[in-house]
Amino acid sequence: MNNWWRRIVLSLVAVLVLVLVYAVVYRAGMAIFEGASTTYYEALQFVIEALTTAGFGGDAADWDSPQMNLMVIVMNLTGVLLVFLALPLIVVPLFREALEDRPPETTDLTDHVVICSYTPRSDVLAEELEAANVPYVFVDDDPELVVRLSREGTDAIYGQLDQEGTLRAANAAEARALVTDVDDETNAMVILTARELSSDLRIVSVAENEDVASYHRYAGADDIVRPRRVLGQSLARKATTTVSAELRDTIEFSEDLAVTELLVQEQSDLVGQTIPESGIRDRMGLTVIGAWFNGEFVPVPGPDHQVDGNTILLVAGRRDDLSELKARTVSTLQHRRDRVVVGGYGAVGRTAVETLADDGVETFVVDYAEMPGVDIVGDVTDEADLEAAGVDESRSIILTLDDDATTIYATLVLKQVAPNVEIIARANEPGNIPKLYRAGAEYVLSLSTVTGRMLASVLIEDEEILTPETQFELVRTTAPQIAGRSLGDVDLRARTGCTVVAAERGDELLTDLGPEFTVLEDDTLIVAGSDEAINRFVALATE
Repeated sequence: MNNWWRRIVLSLVAVLVLVLVYAVVYRAGMAIFEGASTTYYEALQFVIEALTTAGFGGDAADWDSPQMNLMVIVMNLTGVLLVFLALPLIVVPLFREALEDRPPETTDLTDHVVICSYTPRSDVLAEELEAANVPYVFVDDDPELVVRLSREGTDAIYGQLDQEGTLRAANAAEARALVTDVDDETNAMVILTARELSSDLRIVSVAENEDVASYHRYAGADDIVRPRRVLGQSLARKATTTVSAELRDTIEFSEDLAVTELLVQEQSDLVGQTIPESGIRDRMGLTVIGAWFNGEFVPVPGPDHQVDGNTILLVAGRRDDLSELKARTVSTLQHRRDRVVVGGYGAVGRTAVETLADDGVETFVVDYAEMPGVDIVGDVTDEADLEAAGVDESRSIILTLDDDATTIYATLVLKQVAPNVEIIARANEPGNIPKLYRAGAEYVLSLSTVTGRMLASVLIEDEEILTPETQFELVRTTAPQIAGRSLGDVDLRARTGCTVVAAERGDELLTDLGPEFTVLEDDTLIVAGSDEAINRFVALATE
């Protein structure tokens, strides 16, 4: 706004100077070329009439010399040029700037979550909060981003993240929590500022580097989320279990109920069959909650979906039955050497290597930078470097790169260099997960998804996210809006795409839930499905 007024003042001063100078020039011209005497005020009146093209006429009969006529022509042209130049260069931009949306700088929200900085990771958190009907406001130092978010209907305010005035404007003292997810140094500044503002405010910080967690805690953070470590562990566990018949990474609730996701290998006996043909439900007594086909989640797949080498099954049932199914997902061919190549040695890659080493798996690390732990300085998109890393002799490769475009390209190259190697990839943005599956990856997990889920699990009191590090979401939540109704009556699968796999009623865990099962007010439901399906369920059952 100050810039807007400054431009107006400068423009008016320039016009005023021009008018005063032209009045002096006109008086001199009339005296020299016409021998006529005019007062300064008469000259000033003429100049204003000429520049505004309002007409003059009074002195026209006195202009006999060509010099005076040329002077008047120049003055008239100047007036016309001022009009035509002022409109596009000054007036129009001033009006446009005046009409532009200004980024909001305050909010009236209370009992809300203040999210410092807008990122794809915080976008996932926002979706979880919306599903749980928890208000939130983004705080960002990019005014254009804040304007765009506001236009889209998202609560957002503009301000410097580490300034107390900004947090006051975000009404942080009246918030239920503050989340800071910028970078490790800025997060520390935000934590200190927020703690100075309120000693009772719950502060949740995202730590990129494992070593800074203690500093954030000392600065005043109540909870610290370390998604890169969780992501690295999860990707490594996928590499250690994909060719093993042993059942791992299972969420167990009782002897009669466990939930897991199973990656179907290319040469397993399930490939080419539909779920009904496989006998998973009828013969083995397992519940297929859903399946991912090339990155697309399909709840309760039917005869239109054939299992292939990229299919991931989400299954619930007895552990013994799940172990039997796990054996069927493993390739019938002889397995490759127990060796995993890791592409990228950042926080995620290092954690993956540590996890694999704990399981006795040999690793080989490729990274751009030379550092301890890197076996070859190279590029995972370069065929020669991949061959030097022995990727074609390895069981799988874990791609833990910071850039999704590079990860996608590396996946395409790997399918040419080593078509039989198993590709387990990290994605930064959830929207790139389907692209990685189409490129040929067997398993993909998003850093944004892991971060958003972990934050949501900390912030949402009525919902516990049990599986932040998997492709599916498994939550423990109440469902007051469907209390007194049967599952068949509510028809949750059709309406939300997720499945109620169990119910906690007092000290009892109920697992055999048919359509006639009636939800009671004090029941806690265990629900599984994709992120979108779970959000639809929470919105339906809790709002």
